[in-house]
Amino acid sequence: MHLLRPAFLWLLSKEWHELLAARAWWLFLLLMGPLVGVSFISAVNTYAEASGLNGTSAGVGEAFSPLVGIWAPTFSACELAAAFLLPFVVIRLVAGDRQSGALKIELQHSMPSFTRVAAKCLVLFTGWLISLLAPMSAVLLWKIYGGSIYLPELATVATGHLFNAGITISLASAAAALSEHPATAAILTLTITIGSWIIDFIAAVHGGFWATIAGYTPTALVAQFQHGLIRLDVALIALVLTLAGLALAAIWLRLGIAPPRRVYESMALAATAGLALSLCTLTNASWDLSENRMNSFSRTEEQALHQIHLPVGIEVHLAPEDPRRTDLERRTLSKLRRLLPTLKVQYVAATSIGLFEQASEHYGEIRYDVDGRSAVSRVTTPEGVLEVIFSLAHISPPDSDDEFRGHPLAASPKGAGAFFYGIWPCLIAATGLLAKWRKK
Repeated sequence: MHLLRPAFLWLLSKEWHELLAARAWWLFLLLMGPLVGVSFISAVNTYAEASGLNGTSAGVGEAFSPLVGIWAPTFSACELAAAFLLPFVVIRLVAGDRQSGALKIELQHSMPSFTRVAAKCLVLFTGWLISLLAPMSAVLLWKIYGGSIYLPELATVATGHLFNAGITISLASAAAALSEHPATAAILTLTITIGSWIIDFIAAVHGGFWATIAGYTPTALVAQFQHGLIRLDVALIALVLTLAGLALAAIWLRLGIAPPRRVYESMALAATAGLALSLCTLTNASWDLSENRMNSFSRTEEQALHQIHLPVGIEVHLAPEDPRRTDLERRTLSKLRRLLPTLKVQYVAATSIGLFEQASEHYGEIRYDVDGRSAVSRVTTPEGVLEVIFSLAHISPPDSDDEFRGHPLAASPKGAGAFFYGIWPCLIAATGLLAKWRKK
């Protein structure tokens, strides 16, 4: 153990210098500024117009939250960077040792393979945190403009993108370890990323099983965190996927082990990860850290719903692509699932678009069942759904006590373009040249 610690610190130093020497890393940092700048400037302009800038309709901004209006679009640049730029940095760091032959020299030491991967992972996470200086600069500019900042929701958004980066790092690491060439690893990583998007598309059309799977894709994870919602099952699944990817990379970076043995170990890892993922889905704890409680009902309504311990069933006769179904799911049913463990929702539809089901007598109906008492309604608003449930549960409907007034701000993004399109690229370029000069 005494010998392992200096060796690990040496490895960390070596990986850090490898990162600084990688052109992909500096290009990644360079592009983060303009990506964030485009999103931030557009978001601020839209927010200002909704708040009454230049004679537009004032009052809309009173219900506008910086979480949706500023942080979600600004940090969406991080999602694009994680999907299309970060994998090349990871592959460069993981596959570079194999290409140069340095990995064979490292394997002569007794350090565990997972320790080597952990060192690379720590350096890559550090690099990701450095890249977050771009959106954090947008936060500072927003504060200078006079904008409101609610730290819990801002921290939630940043945490979601950290989880997303972790999944990307582990995926790209595993691809680089499995592939003989970095180009193959890049194609494999991009294929899996696009595959997750296809799952989201299929879920939007067909729902059901696909909708359940799509709820745990990186896109869904980021979307939930960007709305200020932390779900324990999603966070645990992201953590399991990250660890599993890094473990797979550690298995296949042991070049001296026979391939059949590495295949068996990979299969055992997949089985263990599958079991862990299944257990993670059983947790239902969640926290709404948005200032406007956009993921929750009012506090009095939640207190009333907590009194319902009876089984609640909802049967929805709406097609997957019907806008009413999307509105019902996002504004009402997703909130009910967090509060009623006994809730069972079933969607009934003969087609995916519902165009020719409109003439059906029962299309559009929402059927409720609470401990044998039933009712039918066509109202999809949260107020209408809660009214029926409270009536069947014999609970008096409470008055809503939450009123979010919003934080309107009619300010233009002064200086943002100069910083993200000029100062940031120049700063990164100067830092990169300085690092290269010091290395010489």
